[in-house]
Amino acid sequence: MWISLFLLAIIGISSGAVVSGGVFTVLISVGLVPRFAGRTRTAKEVLKYENFVVAGTIFGGVLSIFQFKILFGFLFASVFGFFSGIFVGCLALSIAEMLDTIPVFSRRVKFKNLKLAINAVAIGKAVGSLVYFIKDYK
Repeated sequence: MWISLFLLAIIGISSGAVVSGGVFTVLISVGLVPRFAGRTRTAKEVLKYENFVVAGTIFGGVLSIFQFKILFGFLFASVFGFFSGIFVGCLALSIAEMLDTIPVFSRRVKFKNLKLAINAVAIGKAVGSLVYFIKDYK
């Protein structure tokens, strides 16, 4: 009994660490934090930006798992929604700018079938989504 609970805890913590590492890798690879610092001319505050991104991710994860009752529900939801919208918009713009580098990279490595690669990714995403919804995973 205790061993299975211990193993579940280790697996859960390890999985969370891997997923959060992936989230932070995406944020670093698209250059979101340095872009914020560059746009606001606050390059000396990059460490604070990074700390706030990590703290926000941890806080959001804890809230999504434990779902505490918030005393000021509407006010908190409004502020959270506002800042989440700003973050998602900036992330989408950063990813869109990063996608501009794919054709340049493909020419440099002499990759000829860029259309094939894009279609393979799209088909894989569609098949994965269909399997997810048909099997009714929850």
